[in-house]
Amino acid sequence: MTVRTLISQLAGQENLNFLLTNRIPRRWLTLFVGRLSRVRNPFVRDASIAIWKLFSDLDLSEARKSQFDSLHDCFTRELKEGARPVDPDPTVLTSPCDGIIGATGRVQDGTVLQAKGFPYPVADLMGDPQLAARYHNGSYVTLRLTSSMYHRFHAPHDLRVERVTYISGDTWNVNPIALKRIERLFCKNERAAIQCRLVHGGHLLTLVPVAAILVASIRLRFLDVRLHLRYQGPNRIDCNAPLRKGEEMGWFEHGSTIIVFAPAGVSLCERWKSGDVIRMGQPLFDLSPSGAPAVD
Repeated sequence: MTVRTLISQLAGQENLNFLLTNRIPRRWLTLFVGRLSRVRNPFVRDASIAIWKLFSDLDLSEARKSQFDSLHDCFTRELKEGARPVDPDPTVLTSPCDGIIGATGRVQDGTVLQAKGFPYPVADLMGDPQLAARYHNGSYVTLRLTSSMYHRFHAPHDLRVERVTYISGDTWNVNPIALKRIERLFCKNERAAIQCRLVHGGHLLTLVPVAAILVASIRLRFLDVRLHLRYQGPNRIDCNAPLRKGEEMGWFEHGSTIIVFAPAGVSLCERWKSGDVIRMGQPLFDLSPSGAPAVD
């Protein structure tokens, strides 16, 4: 039995997985790994990446460069030109990131699901009841990034970012095991609600990147600030940042989750179901031919 096979079998034991990834000093471990990942030492870099490969199916063949300065440099790698073609169809919203499709559906009575039987209030997630109310009968999809995936996220359509609400929080793991055990987990973790307005039609779209253990740092390209555990929140930051479809919005320091909210009249593309792997730039939501009602 190989080391990787043994690790995979141990990781499959739910109780052990939950214990190892959650019943630990999450905040301090996250801060420590954050510092370690930035060490520009060849031995530390190579050893860290080698350990990372033991625990994941890391594939660096699509990376823009083959040599990295640090583990952090590898985590936040850019891809080769054309590695993620963006669907140009103006009637679709594309996926902002690589990810695994998680909970999806309609926003009902102000709540959505993180897992079967585990609802949570959208207002708690976004930190803004008025913004949450705008998605009454709207649609949502949860996109989970694993540690080995491409960690940058991009604009799903031509849009303008109007506001970012940063909310400081915990660093629970966001894997399926934790989602089935910790109620309102996404509402506990550090996150940022990115409020956007589509250029054509004026429809309101909100992306909520949620940080997690070993992550706890979200960087937005259009803001001159790194959002992380030491940056106190909630904090509302007004913006006026135009982005073209497919243009980079920001990145995580590691794998995590992005929850996308679309208004009533917009639906998830029928091709996707829970558990499917999607890539940035692929169609995610269908815009209604008649146009979803714009929200003022």
